[in-house]
Amino acid sequence: MSKPTAADWTVHVLEYARSRNQPLASLIQGALDDGAVDLPFSFVLARREGRVVLIDSGFMREGSGAAMSEKFGIPEWISPLRLLAELGVAPDDVTDIVLSHAHFDHMGSIGKFPKATIHVQKREILSWYELLALPAKFGALTEIINPDDLRRVFDASLEHRLNLVDGDVDDLLPGLDVRLGVGHTPGQQFVVIATARGRLVVSGDCVYTTRNLRGPTGDGTYVPLSNAVGSAWDQLVTMDRIDRELDGDLSRLIILHDGERWPGLPIVTEIDGFRIVRAA
Repeated sequence: MSKPTAADWTVHVLEYARSRNQPLASLIQGALDDGAVDLPFSFVLARREGRVVLIDSGFMREGSGAAMSEKFGIPEWISPLRLLAELGVAPDDVTDIVLSHAHFDHMGSIGKFPKATIHVQKREILSWYELLALPAKFGALTEIINPDDLRRVFDASLEHRLNLVDGDVDDLLPGLDVRLGVGHTPGQQFVVIATARGRLVVSGDCVYTTRNLRGPTGDGTYVPLSNAVGSAWDQLVTMDRIDRELDGDLSRLIILHDGERWPGLPIVTEIDGFRIVRAA
């Protein structure tokens, strides 16, 4: 491991919610006989001089956020704001939010960070407006979208705090790259971030488990998601992009819904059963 420099980010994973007994087959294809998992929900805090960045933001269990939490069976939750406070971060300190995609559990608290610039793929946001305009019989495509979240994105645009990203961007922020990773949603992106232990990949929901990248028997066959709007082809192309970025080193992969709860990463603290771990 090299010595940290001013160009390296410090990175924490913050677990803020958990569902119980989530069938693995509802997450990845072909897992019909593999039982259920207690599924964690998390977001990432990345810091370097002059920048306090969230990669996704979790959701607030209030108003429509509470209704979405109940709809999808997420009984265990702690405020993302409380977790950030544990690391000395107040809402006004957050300079940027990089959204992997627009599902409610990844962006449902963006309204709590009034000074943050929001970076999201243009294709992601505009696609959801198009899909929401379809007749109600297409509702399966948008059931994980909270329209109030998209309203908050619109509000951010009026305040000139919205950056609509168009495809891959190197150094979106210094040492932080984004890569288009469609499949799970129409315009998802994953994040590659420079740290003292190498370039970490924050996968968003491009993968739910290392099994997506390594196959059920470890033979390296990519496994599609069960929960996706895009095609299996798009998903596997995205997985291949992530696999190439990792160059075989899965220790550099941060999975936000990691059922194993980030093994190998040191636990900074645990609050009411929810972990904060240090990734770099």
